[in-house]
Amino acid sequence: MTQGINDTQALRQILEVTRKLAAPFDLDTMLTEVVNASREVLNADRGTVFLYDSAADELVVRVGTGLDNIRIPADKGIVGESAQTRTLINVPDCYADERFNRAIDKQTGYRSRCMLTIPLIGYEDSLVGVLQILNKKNGVFDAQDEFVAQALAAQAAVVLHRAKITEQIIESERLDREITVARDVQMGTLPKTMPDIPGYEFGGAFAPTDQTGGDLYDFVPIDDERLLLLMGDATGHGIGPALSATQVRAMLRVAVRLNSSLDEAFVHINDQLCEDLPDDRFVTGFFGLLDSTTHSLIFHSGGQGPIMHYRAGISEYEWHPATTFPLGYMPQTNLAAPVQANLEPGDVLGLISDGIYEYENESGMQFGQQGVINVIDNNPAASAQQLVDKIMSAARRHGGSAPQADDITIVLARRLHE
Repeated sequence: MTQGINDTQALRQILEVTRKLAAPFDLDTMLTEVVNASREVLNADRGTVFLYDSAADELVVRVGTGLDNIRIPADKGIVGESAQTRTLINVPDCYADERFNRAIDKQTGYRSRCMLTIPLIGYEDSLVGVLQILNKKNGVFDAQDEFVAQALAAQAAVVLHRAKITEQIIESERLDREITVARDVQMGTLPKTMPDIPGYEFGGAFAPTDQTGGDLYDFVPIDDERLLLLMGDATGHGIGPALSATQVRAMLRVAVRLNSSLDEAFVHINDQLCEDLPDDRFVTGFFGLLDSTTHSLIFHSGGQGPIMHYRAGISEYEWHPATTFPLGYMPQTNLAAPVQANLEPGDVLGLISDGIYEYENESGMQFGQQGVINVIDNNPAASAQQLVDKIMSAARRHGGSAPQADDITIVLARRLHE
């Protein structure tokens, strides 16, 4: 008869907790409610919720009475055993149990006497976390407490799973908004129109793999006859490389305003990136200065290659390799003289990222340099921008159903026939 009364009281308490947890709280508030409700229902001194971090395979204290910033391997200790076996563990005497980790008590100054550890299992048998209740105020936890704790944990797990998913959705939406802003900023830095330099026409295109990408290109006029051409590729994809790419463009434009030479700009930007970028990050970059009065192009190419020079008069292609190591790889102490290319009527200079050359089809065959050659040879009357568009289309046709694996940038400069 007494047991029935206790069960009824416990049921009422659990239903009240469930009603409270149904409110639209954020995850941290929800976790605090779970801990406080568990302590109240079980007449306990302290409570802790460990959330399961599947990526790290760890149990992390998100809300705990007197605890903070504790991570435990998901297979260690009593908490880990409860998570692995998906069973409740009742320890009447913590210091008599060899599984008990005394380090946390030592760290916090708290004395754990008895504890209940209950796995929190969400939808489709997924592990949400572990609820741990410490030190019943009038004895040790008994079978009735275990019954109540399991019923409470079942309710809490579903609610926490819902709250955790909601938090992830909100975070994802926030990240999507930030990525959209970053994309708008990056796309806004691309040239709106092609430069107007006597005797030349230009074309350009940029297609990131993700919403943002690590490729970049820019045209920076020096005066009416001279133009700086920039093309680069920051390692990786996404927001980080996009920021690196934008940084290179901004630094080059500042260098131009300060009347830096091509050599000075290349060295200073390289050395600044060495200071700013992590050791495993760098930017391949082409810096070229076109002079329309002499029809010459001098350039440095830090890890960016091959640089294509189609020589229309003899229908041949030159492929220039990179002239030095990538930007940000190491400080530049002995920069070689820039390479010079002389552009004859009809010649085409091609700055094309490896996203085109290495574009693979379903069989793993790359588009390659030959794919670019075929487009140019088959379209002798096409403008620079038309060639850019045709190269992009040809690479995508070559790829077929295979996804684009890398950012794509194409910049073509063509000397017109006089």
